[in-house]
Amino acid sequence: MKAIIKEPDFRRDLKSAPAVGYLFFGEEDYLKANAIRLARKTLCGEDEGLAYFNDIRLGGADFTTDALLDAISTPPMGADRKVITVTGLDFNAMRAGDMENLLEALAELEHYPFNLVILSADSDCLDAGTLPKRPSKLLSELGEYLIPVNFEKNTPAKLSGWVQKHYLHHGVEASPELCHFTVTYCGRDMYVLASEIEKVAFYVLSHGRKTVAEADIKTAAVPAVEYDAFAFTNAITERRRGDALDILADLKFRRVEPVFVLSEVSRVVCDLAMVGALGASGQTSAEISAALKMHEYRVGLYLRQASKVPPERLAQAVDACREADAAMKGGVGALAGYGVIEKLICSL
Repeated sequence: MKAIIKEPDFRRDLKSAPAVGYLFFGEEDYLKANAIRLARKTLCGEDEGLAYFNDIRLGGADFTTDALLDAISTPPMGADRKVITVTGLDFNAMRAGDMENLLEALAELEHYPFNLVILSADSDCLDAGTLPKRPSKLLSELGEYLIPVNFEKNTPAKLSGWVQKHYLHHGVEASPELCHFTVTYCGRDMYVLASEIEKVAFYVLSHGRKTVAEADIKTAAVPAVEYDAFAFTNAITERRRGDALDILADLKFRRVEPVFVLSEVSRVVCDLAMVGALGASGQTSAEISAALKMHEYRVGLYLRQASKVPPERLAQAVDACREADAAMKGGVGALAGYGVIEKLICSL
């Protein structure tokens, strides 16, 4: 396995001689997206015509290993190298055969050094194991062909410095104390912080000022309320309708897409039902973890929760999620989408 590096190391590589392949993993998805943009800008330049041929994007439902092999083997046009980014894959849920095919495709990279391939895993889509001493089997296998880049969650101190630069980018100034307050008030999610900083900056500028005050943050920004899909699902399956509706009201206020909310709840409900059924059949947490390719810690959480909910209620929740998904796919708008989830909550 290749040595694990961090985001600043990747940026240094881009300035000199980037390797042929990198694996982005870790908690901070915002920094992964920024690193991908930087790679595209560095290698593809500003020419949109050439970028069309040299900026290859694969992922999600459109991804196949054949498409990746075709992209890898095609030379760049009008440039020395091209960028291939693969996003939206859940490596934890990937079947053994699909992983073998992916690894075989990555093994071809050494024959095509004109590529820069980036596989970027969302924060919950690749179990990295216990680093640095015990990387997971999955990380080790991918790390044979790609340099792993760990995008760790920033400390509040580092985030405060980033917040200050972000305020300056939008034309306003904020003291170190107010930058720290911004992180405390808005949370550590960098996507959320970027949005809230922009709102605060525009609010300050609209009032003819260029210096941020604490009152501006409290007026223009939304305080952080962490969304826990597991806690939300627990409230639903335990029939704590008031708690579940309160969480949904907060999500609606923060304009979280109802499709996203339903997909997260459905995933947790289905995982709970599967883990609960396997546990009831006598399988150990290690056996369930291996069968479902789910981290054993998460299996333990699900087993404890499943023991509190009758199996027939979990089965009812799965059916309700299926019906809600069908209703959502009927093309409803955002408000109607929240209504579908409210119906799901109240139907159990």
